[in-house]
Amino acid sequence: MGNIIGIDIGGSTTKIIGFDKDGMFSPVLVKATDPIASVYGAFGKFLSTNKLNIDNIKQVMVTGAGSSFVTEKLYGIPTGKVDEFRAIGMGGLYLSKLRKAIVVSMGTGTAYVRAEDTDVKHIGGSGVGGGTLLGLSSKMLNVRNFDDLIESAGGGNLANIDLSIGDITIDVLEGLPPDTTASNFGKISDLASKADIALGIINLVFQTIGMLAVFATKIDSTKDVVLTGNLANVPQSHDIFKRLGKLFDINFHMPENAEFATATGAAIIFSKGLQFKEIR
Repeated sequence: MGNIIGIDIGGSTTKIIGFDKDGMFSPVLVKATDPIASVYGAFGKFLSTNKLNIDNIKQVMVTGAGSSFVTEKLYGIPTGKVDEFRAIGMGGLYLSKLRKAIVVSMGTGTAYVRAEDTDVKHIGGSGVGGGTLLGLSSKMLNVRNFDDLIESAGGGNLANIDLSIGDITIDVLEGLPPDTTASNFGKISDLASKADIALGIINLVFQTIGMLAVFATKIDSTKDVVLTGNLANVPQSHDIFKRLGKLFDINFHMPENAEFATATGAAIIFSKGLQFKEIR
């Protein structure tokens, strides 16, 4: 088959991937505030990087909040539009190689979808996500850059921030180890360092995302959660999800190229011959 291009147009970033008979290739991320500018910028960068021209592209598939601004074919290439939640689910399953899972898209906020084969259903969402991380770090630490927040959290100690089960009882509670969080920021100390607070913010956001995913698995009777989106790149999140998985007997999967899952899902929908809206 010819090359299929999947594009996920977000509010601040646009992600683009290629898809051919061998699968996904050459993911590219472009930051821009204007969705149309970011689409054409990402497309041009992708073609240049892969030494491709327009004639090599069979189909373009767009998704994401910014896809509403795409009202005509890109460069005259056949262009389709896919519902973002379907793209999240299909992309999450493809990257994780699972048949069924709760797929979580961690962006500015967080979306949860139930995906099984080609059946995808949006089950809810949360306003807690990357926007929460940056909003809290800006007000509490005067840190406004994502990478700076991650670096600031190095060496942080949650014992100076969070109230744990062990802080409030000496009894052994079944299924709740003493280091389990009882209250995020419930024990913040006057001596808490910048690193402690930064780690506390990260822990609060990812524990919230993870617990909502746990609840979704209980309702849907599955043990697999696929984590996708930009926040998958936060290194401290891996340990947080590992602890939650062990505590609740849930498998949290963070596949390679997780931040490109939605763009991948858009391309997958075309390659599988599934329904989409054609832009004329």
